[in-house]
Amino acid sequence: MLKCNINGVDLEVPEGTKLIEAFLKAEQKIAHYCWHPGLSVAGVCRLCMCEIEGNPRLQIACNTEVQEGMVASNQSEKVKETVRWGMDFHLINHPLDCPICDQAGECGLQEQYMEYGQYTPSMAHAKVKKRKVVSLGSKVVLDSERCILCSRCVRFTDEVTKTHELGIFNRGDKSEIGTFHDKPLENKYAVNTVDICPVGALTSKEFRFKQRVWYLKDEKTVCPGCSTGCSVKVYHNQEGLFRVKPEYDAEVNEHWMCDEGRGVFDWVNRQNRQSYSVNAENMEKPSSSELKLILTAQQTVEEYESLFEYLKSSNKKVEVYYWKNNPDKFDDFDNLLIRGDKNPNTKGLLETAVKHDITLNPFSGFDGFESFEGDIWFILPENKAVYPLYEQYVEKALKLENNLTIFAVPKVKVDKTKKNISILPLKTYFEKDGHFLNFNGLKRQLKPGPLQVSSALALNEWVSFVKSDDFGDQVDLLSKRKSEGFRKKNEMTQTGGGL
Repeated sequence: MLKCNINGVDLEVPEGTKLIEAFLKAEQKIAHYCWHPGLSVAGVCRLCMCEIEGNPRLQIACNTEVQEGMVASNQSEKVKETVRWGMDFHLINHPLDCPICDQAGECGLQEQYMEYGQYTPSMAHAKVKKRKVVSLGSKVVLDSERCILCSRCVRFTDEVTKTHELGIFNRGDKSEIGTFHDKPLENKYAVNTVDICPVGALTSKEFRFKQRVWYLKDEKTVCPGCSTGCSVKVYHNQEGLFRVKPEYDAEVNEHWMCDEGRGVFDWVNRQNRQSYSVNAENMEKPSSSELKLILTAQQTVEEYESLFEYLKSSNKKVEVYYWKNNPDKFDDFDNLLIRGDKNPNTKGLLETAVKHDITLNPFSGFDGFESFEGDIWFILPENKAVYPLYEQYVEKALKLENNLTIFAVPKVKVDKTKKNISILPLKTYFEKDGHFLNFNGLKRQLKPGPLQVSSALALNEWVSFVKSDDFGDQVDLLSKRKSEGFRKKNEMTQTGGGL
């Protein structure tokens, strides 16, 4: 460990630590654009200037390693004036379009201008005009006038995805980011370039103009899109969920996530959900001593524990069927984050089944179920998009004459006059407590956010209802429960007078 002093704060850092990392560890603010902890050092923005004792010239902190006994500061007027000059340089041709920019509210340029800039501009010439609303591919839009050429996006496609779609073209104040000819930005991690863009130059087509960020709250949770189990933040308000972004996790996904995982907010929203129970009272007293259970690996360990304990104590003859998504691609891996197993808790399901001595039979459709005389429980996957045969299997299930109970997150269209079918709405990963085990057995903890469907329960909660003597009464109470809600953080609450 090396001892150093940052703005008067003594601390120790490992050998090889960059000076900018020491500033951040010491909780000292330092201007920067191009540096990112998940990318190589570029040193192009020249904002992270600091003074080092014994060195006559200012140095950039991003490309300077801490040495034993180093004393560094960015508090002098000399440093502050240099940073203001750098800010002026970056803003010379930057458009004044903050009111309509999607990045407003989480823009590094806005934040750092307020912290380090606030000067009178000296530029007398007209700003250089560049291309606006440039489609780089199916997922990302570029506004070249906003770009400060930090090169983060270029380094991301060079160093992380190694797909090399982006480059900096032309020279001087005509320089701009772009894609190479016939090579659009279409890799499976493309929207990470939007996350790391420190300004509003790159925006996501999916989220663009959907919400102002200060109207959103965020919850840390786990992406249920595959067995990697990336740490993420889900952004939402009382209108629903609007986007998912990666949360740094050194053990799993570091700073990144795949673009496919960014869509895991959509099925949570109420308009896509089974929002009420159908014939729930029919479950109060199961009529058969036999039960077939069909499930996937998209529930939590706690839900499987409760379910298997109930099955073992029910004195029923039980057969459990495990439905995999795309078995032929189940073991695929792209060597970064994406796995062919599109279930977040396969390992948790398998381990819990072994623990309770439950045999998981492969499920390949309802062939032979017509002759079965017992009850059937069908726990549908909440992420139905990763199950190619989803619609076909649900349609077949609804034609069975058995007492059929469907636990569902997605909407299920059923004839309510068919008294043999019950539909029970389930909570999603965003709404329930519990944990998954990812592909290598690492525990991935869920943190419940606001309930989007008032009558939804987690599977273990439904099991506790089924075990009770007053199941029908409890379902009635559920129908009267209200979903949680909250006001937008910055929403006007005054009445009758505007501001």
